[in-house]
Amino acid sequence: MTSQAQTARKRRRSLSSRLYTWLTSMNLAIALLSILAIASVIGTVLQQNQPVNDYLIEFGPFWYEAFNALKLYDVYSAGWFVTILLFLLASTSACLIRNTPGFMRDIKSFRLNAQDKSLRAFRHSRQYESDLPATTIVERTQGLFAQLGYKARVKEREGETLVAARKGGMNRIGYVLTHLGMVVILVGGLIDSKMYLKTLNMLGVVEVETRDLPVSQVPQESHLPPGSLAGFRGSVNIPEGKWGDVAFIGLKDGYVVQNLPFKIEIEDFFVEFYDTGMPKSFNSKITLTDKETGESIDETIRVNHPLRYKGYNIFQSSFGDGGTELEFDAWQLFGKAGTKQALEGTVNQERTFEFNGEKYKLEFRDFSLFNVNPTEGPDGSRENTNFGPSVTFRLRDAAGEAIEYENYFQPVEFDGTKYFLSGVTPEVGAQQQFLFIPADRNDSIETFMAFYATLKDRDEITRIAADLVAQTPQGGQGGAAQSSAARSIAGMVETFVEQGFSALTEQVDQQMAERDMPPEMAEQARESSFRVVQSVLMRAYMETLQDQGVEEFGDRDEDFFEKALDVVTVIPNYGSPIFVAPTGFNHIQSTGLEITRAPGMFWVYLGSLMLTLGIFMLFYIHYRRLWVLIKPADVNDDGESTRHRVVVAGTDARKNIDFDQAFAQFSDELMRQTGSNDQNDASTTPGKG
Repeated sequence: MTSQAQTARKRRRSLSSRLYTWLTSMNLAIALLSILAIASVIGTVLQQNQPVNDYLIEFGPFWYEAFNALKLYDVYSAGWFVTILLFLLASTSACLIRNTPGFMRDIKSFRLNAQDKSLRAFRHSRQYESDLPATTIVERTQGLFAQLGYKARVKEREGETLVAARKGGMNRIGYVLTHLGMVVILVGGLIDSKMYLKTLNMLGVVEVETRDLPVSQVPQESHLPPGSLAGFRGSVNIPEGKWGDVAFIGLKDGYVVQNLPFKIEIEDFFVEFYDTGMPKSFNSKITLTDKETGESIDETIRVNHPLRYKGYNIFQSSFGDGGTELEFDAWQLFGKAGTKQALEGTVNQERTFEFNGEKYKLEFRDFSLFNVNPTEGPDGSRENTNFGPSVTFRLRDAAGEAIEYENYFQPVEFDGTKYFLSGVTPEVGAQQQFLFIPADRNDSIETFMAFYATLKDRDEITRIAADLVAQTPQGGQGGAAQSSAARSIAGMVETFVEQGFSALTEQVDQQMAERDMPPEMAEQARESSFRVVQSVLMRAYMETLQDQGVEEFGDRDEDFFEKALDVVTVIPNYGSPIFVAPTGFNHIQSTGLEITRAPGMFWVYLGSLMLTLGIFMLFYIHYRRLWVLIKPADVNDDGESTRHRVVVAGTDARKNIDFDQAFAQFSDELMRQTGSNDQNDASTTPGKG
């Protein structure tokens, strides 16, 4: 029984010993460092902590999910990254604990127990005979050691004398500093990582909030006090004229709120742009007020010029809309088509409305003052054109499905014609498409909407069709036939307006097939139907112009008519029951600040200094040992030694060619000072230096 217990303990010790050996192995350290290097490259190439939509647009749904599963969008806070850091910290610490005591003992030890046989077995070993007394040889050896910067010790033992020397002990200190520096850097990095927050969340001390709530409504369980020990990196958007005293830290699939010991008030925000429309610089003029002392300071924060205050760093990182106030006309596209309602809205807010018994939400997402895009000039050259301000919003139906739109305030000119632009993104990651609504003589959308309202009015189209039928030779007969023809024409116009030209073609072909007409007559009837529809559409357009007081119909009006019909046929696919035509705005900007606190930065800098010094010591300080053993070569009748055999040996931890030369010079000089006159007595161990 006792034997089995001893065997079990032995196996346990063996397993723990193997684990300890694996933890301190060079292979593990290299593997961990390689993984960290790859992760750092990914974190550098792939922008971190960007909006989800940016990643979806760039990579698509599949690769977005794949990268998100690996936490590549926040590499440095990923659980696997922190785990690798912890393993590397444990491995480096274990190596330090394992080897430092031996190195320190090695630095203090002169190895005075070296034997003749072992010295002669060294790679660098040499021996010769001397007629000088042993004391003289020792004195001259010590003098030469001192001259070369070696520390030496002498030991007398059993008729022989050993002089041992060493120098470059700081090389061993370099090993300790190098590993200790890595440990300090890793500790500093872990202090500034999210490991502390994740631990608090795992213990239930802090709860992650996933809802988009105002700060005042975020539960207290998701707040961190100002005196938090760990470092953090958070962000906050503050509109002009407003203030904030928190930072939002992304954690898991949500965020926690870091309360700050000061308030940040945005006095002013201004942006400078390049000719291409790209921001050149953006700056925030802020007032920072300490909550405890009431002390206030005024500063201007610029990109790459942060404000440092009591251990906190405040960076200018981005800018956006801070709640621009909007005015717009909501034109109905269905129901009472062509009618409008003047409304107001605010960016980052929403407003609801009902249409045909269904509820919709307008979510205003962003406002852009400049939209510079490349266009083709009259001579075919490429140039940058400012399309003017635009507003981005989402229309969300009762089922929660949303389509994103980007509508411009001013008409934009293309090939001599001005259009009101509406960009449509039907789903996340889809390519934006544009609806081009032609502007009228007054650069207004009024004419198109009035024309569209006429086309959507079945009674008005039937009247126009009846007037046209009455003007034909067959229409003069009047009666039921005329009324039936007018309704048929109105039906074709309705098909064209609601479903497009292809649907109209199918309807006409079906009518021809039902009448069983010969091909020649069917083709003529088809062309006649299209001409009739065209005539009704033109008459409706001309009456619209007449209602606006336009007396002359010119080429520009005809061009407008053709382009308007192109728009009419695609409106059913627009996806919105209304058209939002922005008319005015009060621009309010917000500044995006990144606020960091990095108590581990000091330790990272200290560790970097230790690592640099340690590497310098390892590469440029040589740890060398030399021994000189003096033994009697022969003894006279009085029992005294008349000649001595001198064994010189040395070793260098680096084993480089420099020591070959240094050992040869030392041994030659020692032999010159203490050797026999006949230098041929000197010998070198075969195969040695």
